[in-house]
Amino acid sequence: MSSAKPTILVTGGAGYIGSHTVLALKRAGYEIVILDNLVYGHRDLVEKVLQVELVVGDTNDRTLLDKLFTTRAFDAVMHFSAYAYVGESVSDPAKYYRNNVIGTITLLEAMLAASIKNFVFSSTCATYGVPKEVPIPEDHPQNPINPYGATKLMVERILTDFDVAYGLKSVRFRYFNAAGADPSGNLGEDHNPETHLIPLVLQTALGLRDSVSIFGTDYPTPDGTCIRDYIHVSDLADAHILGLEYLLKGGDSAVFNLGNGSGFSVREVIDTAIKVTGKEIKAIECERRPGDPPSLIGSGDKARQTLGWEPKYSSIEDILTHAWSWHQKRHK
Repeated sequence: MSSAKPTILVTGGAGYIGSHTVLALKRAGYEIVILDNLVYGHRDLVEKVLQVELVVGDTNDRTLLDKLFTTRAFDAVMHFSAYAYVGESVSDPAKYYRNNVIGTITLLEAMLAASIKNFVFSSTCATYGVPKEVPIPEDHPQNPINPYGATKLMVERILTDFDVAYGLKSVRFRYFNAAGADPSGNLGEDHNPETHLIPLVLQTALGLRDSVSIFGTDYPTPDGTCIRDYIHVSDLADAHILGLEYLLKGGDSAVFNLGNGSGFSVREVIDTAIKVTGKEIKAIECERRPGDPPSLIGSGDKARQTLGWEPKYSSIEDILTHAWSWHQKRHK
């Protein structure tokens, strides 16, 4: 490592998961530079909450990357910058392959030119497609059913090849449903457009939406609604610190699922939100959405065993309580 305090480049560090990881890195004493094109990231949160250096730019900009890597000595790169709307990936796959795949190759080539060989990658459970077993282990077949998942799987394969050819070491984290907010209430989830269940439910509680939709009530689950594995964003951030430390200590390339190993149904989320907020939340039952598996739950055993990862906030009540605190502040 180049200094007593390792310096980390965080791409997409102004976004939801990236910003929470930057906060965890800062608390752990790392030097941080964020690279974010601010298409979906939030400058105000970087400046007011994170208070770290922000470079506004794109991973497809090789000139910018070369300048960044020659003027600063980075020990590792954490890569969060990606487009992540499944529906949009189906209607505009070119946008997703250009950003998520070509942008990552450009970044990796710039890293290699600067002799930076440690890479923490934000992947997704969408690489698995429809699960054949639950909880899903890391060796489950990967068969994505949309271009978003395909772009993430493609990058995973590129990282395997770059390790063999160039010795670039990577930790790949396949997330399940990131949720919640930093317990301080100063950092949280703010997407536009918003597609995630928990913020949609809480925005309904705040009166910003008339209702929340339940897509499908006839699934083979206890209450007929889809079950998902919600993982607190602060627990995701902690895993990234552990993955980074693993690489900086000379660990070999590895892949880890980040999930709680248990799931909550759409109805359970809405019922818990009513309890947490004390508000009425109108839910409208709709037809199933195509491609929604009944249950998506991930095994986090490997991350626990190899990295010593221990989620702190695994209850849906904790996740909703922290998210509610954030949404009340954000939408005053």
